[in-house]
Amino acid sequence: MSYGALLSIETLFLVAGILLLWKGADLLVTGAGTVALGFGLRRATVGVTVVAFATTAPELFVAVVGTITATTDIGLGAVIGSNIANIGLVLGLAALIRPLPISETVLRRHVPFMVLAALLLVVLGANGRIGRLDGIVLLGVLGGFSYYIAKRVQAGAAFSPNALPNQPDPTTRDWALVALGLVLLVLGSRWLIDGGRGILTAMGFSDLFVGLTVLAIGTSLPELAASLVSAYRDEAGFSIGNVVGSNIYNILAVIGILAIITPIQISPGVLTFEFPALVAFTLVLVAMMWHGERLSRLDGGVLLVGYVAFIWLLLP
Repeated sequence: MSYGALLSIETLFLVAGILLLWKGADLLVTGAGTVALGFGLRRATVGVTVVAFATTAPELFVAVVGTITATTDIGLGAVIGSNIANIGLVLGLAALIRPLPISETVLRRHVPFMVLAALLLVVLGANGRIGRLDGIVLLGVLGGFSYYIAKRVQAGAAFSPNALPNQPDPTTRDWALVALGLVLLVLGSRWLIDGGRGILTAMGFSDLFVGLTVLAIGTSLPELAASLVSAYRDEAGFSIGNVVGSNIYNILAVIGILAIITPIQISPGVLTFEFPALVAFTLVLVAMMWHGERLSRLDGGVLLVGYVAFIWLLLP
């Protein structure tokens, strides 16, 4: 097969993946919003749990398959790059479309876990390796986070039965929309990643670079699509909660599972650049959230410019 024909096939995968991601995000936001309001759950809480965990599935799939078939650089790069893309690209673009309201629940109860996850990854990987014991620690913290969220919901902290008194109970159709949206998101991510990785690999880029760029952006597209659709439809309460929750699950669940499957070797370059960049983006986002009641368009512009600078510095 000629290079031109290969490029055409990979491009078709890219376009098809983007279309599936957008439609999947639309269905997911529609279904999850109806289900959330039907049960009285706040949008931010659903974004930080159900939607966030669902949109983390591509990162988990790519990390595990990449590790089994290639190297751990793919999985590690995809997770670090995805978390940075979630903040710089996803929230940056979403805030430019519409300023994003900051939920007090997300800020005080969920953001600390996002910061903890990022710092924990850096500390555990400081010796150049994340082993199986480190993976168990990450999954243990994830279990603690999940238990905390469940207890808060049970205690009624995330439940507002009078939020929409006339909201009907969720129907089978609503649940079907959520399920179909998730399927399209995962399938669309897979096709986009296959196309993007095929092109960059043919051009001679390393697995780590592929993971940090095309795979990171590809696996962040569910979060990007869901957040942009939410912002466009004036349901921006999903956006920040979705990103915060996704960043938590990316590190604690994906890296935790990956490390248990096989120890992750971390190169000196990751320790000196990618890890500090992850912490910097995380702390800048936290500072912006504490500074005001919403992420403004100016905040979104700053985050987006920062992400572009990060990608530019990655180029060989």
